[in-house]
Amino acid sequence: MYNRLNAYRIMWVLVFFDLPTETAKERKVAALFRKKILKDGFQMFQFSIYMRHCASRENAEVHIKRVKLILPELGHVGIMCITDKQFGMMEIFHGQKLTSTAPPVQQLEMF
Repeated sequence: MYNRLNAYRIMWVLVFFDLPTETAKERKVAALFRKKILKDGFQMFQFSIYMRHCASRENAEVHIKRVKLILPELGHVGIMCITDKQFGMMEIFHGQKLTSTAPPVQQLEMF
């Protein structure tokens, strides 16, 4: 039987961005982009890297499309989708100390 919640089906969507912030208008655009991806359930991983846990590739595609709809006119944005298994193999350091990866957020999906 197919297991819906295996480490190869569960996905993480990562959004990397470098947006201009020289003018007040550019800062406002950058802040609005950040607020919109937070509203869609992304969490800050690092200053310009946000991530979202998704139950499936199909669910990840929904959130990728949402990010693409709100892309700012200027700046650089990257979107990457990886499996939960790949995410779990990431080594994360705070200074020189190895830390564990953050556990996935518990999400209830209604169909």
